Amino acid sequence: MIINFLFAAIKAGTPLLFGTTGEIMTEKTGHLNLGVEGMMFMGAFMSFFVAYHSDNLVLSLLAAFAIGVFAAFIYAVLTVSFMANQNVTGLTLTIFGTGFAKFFGAMMIDEAGGSPKLSTKFLNAISEKSIPVLGDIPVIGKLLFSHNPLVYLAIVIAILCTVYMLKTRSGLNMRAVGENPGAADAAGINVTLTKYLHIMVGGGICGLGGAYLSLINGGGIWNNSSVVNGQGWISVALVIFASWNPAKAIIGSLVFGAFSVLQFYVPKNIIEIPNAFYVMLPFLITTFVLIVTSMKKSKEGSQPAGCGVNYFREER
Repeated sequence: MIINFLFAAIKAGTPLLFGTTGEIMTEKTGHLNLGVEGMMFMGAFMSFFVAYHSDNLVLSLLAAFAIGVFAAFIYAVLTVSFMANQNVTGLTLTIFGTGFAKFFGAMMIDEAGGSPKLSTKFLNAISEKSIPVLGDIPVIGKLLFSHNPLVYLAIVIAILCTVYMLKTRSGLNMRAVGENPGAADAAGINVTLTKYLHIMVGGGICGLGGAYLSLINGGGIWNNSSVVNGQGWISVALVIFASWNPAKAIIGSLVFGAFSVLQFYVPKNIIEIPNAFYVMLPFLITTFVLIVTSMKKSKEGSQPAGCGVNYFREER
């Protein structure tokens, strides 16, 4: 039961890992994007729409990434070029993304004459498969090497983003822009270009998180009302839990994924707890994390100094 519980926790935490990694890439450039929920919703719809009409997993994921990039581009234009308030713009993006997905999702339902369902061929392509040899290892094989391909994709992206941030010159430039854009500008770094590129890449990764929710969690059927269901907001909080480090986000997403599936593994004949409590639990833990981290005064692993503050070149 413990192995099954951890296996389910990894699956449940994967969309959070996508969303958290994407938001870290954005915040490291000095921009707090509260539109993660909306970008994930847009990615969820676009990936399902393309999968439904093409039966191609690669095209489906590319579509989710592209729509996330597009949504993040809108955010970047408003906050980087027009210097709009980042919090308001992010919240607006969440409303827009949710409305976008539900509007076109309703059109897709009408076109299909009911809830559209992905083909058996496509569902087989994204099903859980054991990796040869590694999947045969007792305990570890089931736990780590028997997942669907998007789980591995999320982990690879998180690791690559960590290496990029900490070990490359472009990653250093990104962190410099997030900490002090004026100093980075004086050092010859193109602040505007750096912000645009990383905000858009972050949005694309969030879009992949939405793809996971509609393709994997949805069981191959489009649900127009509760596809994302607050996962984007938890991802924003997980950024703080992970100390703005995508590698740590892997552990954080596992923890929050475990809370999400806990209700299915607690023996009902031993502990009688209403299901509503388990539904509330991830958000309760999110609140607790925000309170604890706000009390910490350490600068190590803290939010980038320039995060949330628009940079106006003429003021430096």
